[in-house]
Amino acid sequence: VIATQTAVVLDQQRLSDAAEAAKPLIEADRMRTALLTAVSHDLRSPIASATAAVDSLGNREIPWTTEQQVELIATARESLEQLARLVENLLDMSRLQAGALAIFPVPTRLDEVVPLALDSLGAMSGNVEIDLSASTPEVLADPALLERVIANVTANAARFSPHDAPPRVSASAHADKVQLRVIDHGPGVPDADWERIFTPFQRLGDTDNTTGVGLGLALARGLTEAMSGTLTPEETPGGGLTMVIELPAVAVPVQGKLRDKAMS
Repeated sequence: VIATQTAVVLDQQRLSDAAEAAKPLIEADRMRTALLTAVSHDLRSPIASATAAVDSLGNREIPWTTEQQVELIATARESLEQLARLVENLLDMSRLQAGALAIFPVPTRLDEVVPLALDSLGAMSGNVEIDLSASTPEVLADPALLERVIANVTANAARFSPHDAPPRVSASAHADKVQLRVIDHGPGVPDADWERIFTPFQRLGDTDNTTGVGLGLALARGLTEAMSGTLTPEETPGGGLTMVIELPAVAVPVQGKLRDKAMS
């Protein structure tokens, strides 16, 4: 009887171990399927748009005006920028999932990184408002990865913001942390769906494939957590969604504090 019971327990343990070992394979298969879905449309769409614009410019039979040429060039540039952002997100997400993303945290100034992040968005950044103070403490982060986080979060905010209420980026210090807020006054997201927006390849509604593959916020949270920070949503007063990026603040040396106090 004891031998039989032991055999049953061992079989159950083997089945449990096999199921646990299969989980990464199932997740990898899901990621591959999602990546193929993304490539099938979201990569081809900006390529087709840029190709059409370039082909139109190369058509000698059409007497394009200067304004039309400028518009076609802008279309091609915007499509290529969209393609570059998508490819970078896909590559970074794959590295993040594989644990192969190199991170080099250093003291970083937000008033230097935020403008670079907005510049990388091109026309999408629109008239994003920046409310940063030079006195905000530096954060301990990888500047390149933090730029990607801010770009992805701001792009999402710009996508859902009305034209007369652009997103706003602000920062504030709280004890040993610095919070960077990306505030929009769009339709907002119900509290129950706050975690869903960070799921890779998931867009709320999922009614079409014209708004990207749903990687921006998922990647932003993964990169933020990899830098020992957090990315959390909260409701914008008056309506909308605010994304809060919280990172460790770099402590100011005591001598530096005394010098700053003396200068003031």
